[in-house]
Amino acid sequence: MARLCLHSPDGGPRSARAPKIYTRTGDGGFSSTFTGERRPKDDRIFEALGTTDELSSAIGLASEFGSEKGHAFVEQLHKVQCMLQDVGSNIATPLSSAREAHLKRTSFSEKPVLELEQWIDKYSEQLPPLRAFILPSGGKSSAALHFSRAVCRRAERCVVPLVQAGEADPNVAKYLNRLSDYLFVLARYAAMKEGKEEKIYIKSEP
Repeated sequence: MARLCLHSPDGGPRSARAPKIYTRTGDGGFSSTFTGERRPKDDRIFEALGTTDELSSAIGLASEFGSEKGHAFVEQLHKVQCMLQDVGSNIATPLSSAREAHLKRTSFSEKPVLELEQWIDKYSEQLPPLRAFILPSGGKSSAALHFSRAVCRRAERCVVPLVQAGEADPNVAKYLNRLSDYLFVLARYAAMKEGKEEKIYIKSEP
């Protein structure tokens, strides 16, 4: 068991137990939303939360590859990961059981959506025209961003039913939609900056 070394009022050392990472509260197959509801772990809210977490992890990997190549866009990716935490907060707060205090802490505005659109336009202007279907490729940074884009699409598919049911803010679905477009454009930009070839779809001969 890890311990934290602290000091008592008289200056002598004393130890305090580090908080445990496990709680055992989910051992029965249920977990809690931010509003305090207990729902099965296969509830669509937790499916959306898990996929959003997976997306952040995929973006983290892409960011590490980008950082190794000195790409400035890694700062944007860090901001995206922070926004995904806010996305998760909104998803974990089903509107059907949320009180006013919950809504104030987990609301999700349109501002991040508009920021993504600005980033998309900025990178799109620097890219060559898209004349063929691009396969995930173009070096490690680009391929990892393409993978992140695919996970983002899945996260959006998980969130859309929640929005349609009135359980999540529509801006969350909009954000994930724009984010997948941003990740696609950024993947192409990374390949271009690194001088890597983007592989294109070639139809097989019959």
